[in-house]
Amino acid sequence: MSRKKTPRSKGASAPAASAPLAANGSRPARPIGPPPPARPSLGGGDFYDVAFKVMLVGDSGVGKTCLLVRFKDGAFLAGTFISTVGIDFRNKVLDVDGVKVKLQIWDTAGQERFRSVTHAYYRDAHALLLLYDVTNKASFDNIQAWLTEIQEYAQHNVVLMLLGNKVDSAQERVVKRKDGEKLAKEYGLPFMETSAKTGLNVDLAFTAIAKELKQRSMKAPSEPHFRLHDYVKREGQGTSCCRP
Repeated sequence: MSRKKTPRSKGASAPAASAPLAANGSRPARPIGPPPPARPSLGGGDFYDVAFKVMLVGDSGVGKTCLLVRFKDGAFLAGTFISTVGIDFRNKVLDVDGVKVKLQIWDTAGQERFRSVTHAYYRDAHALLLLYDVTNKASFDNIQAWLTEIQEYAQHNVVLMLLGNKVDSAQERVVKRKDGEKLAKEYGLPFMETSAKTGLNVDLAFTAIAKELKQRSMKAPSEPHFRLHDYVKREGQGTSCCRP
């Protein structure tokens, strides 16, 4: 298996169009191929075997950038910071069952005026993490609108996951965990609650996505089938500090 190096450049070409999700929201579990290999970085970088594009989606202020920084750098962006303008990404390579999986994670702006910019990037995304803020009811109510938008622009077999973020703010919570679980069940999505501040379930969310994409891309006939929903439910049990 050839190995490549993670490019350091942040430039990205416009993705090609692909078929949208089915009208009923179903996502066939048929294998997807890995994206075209990236150009090797002349300046060095992390080696990887396969690479996938993951997008963070949700209203402005739900914590997408904080979640990405916590996963990539293990740090928390405390205090006030400027909202993401347009779109940005960071790379991280994970070891998944002996395979180096590079996740190219795109942080999208949640403001309506940037929506036309982010639409183009849905089309070649392999996974989308939908975030809402458990202290902001409107961000939860808007998840259905985001799902409708994804169905229109994303490829039909994209992997989706629902995340209720900022569970460290227990006293300010307005969206109960059971409400998130109910919505996820309605759409057939794996679900967990996260906190960029404490790190709760952050690594788990991205690791689960990496495992699912890796298996879809290169599962051996003798390899056990990876069940994303079961993995998230099993590994995330008992870790939430703020279950109401």
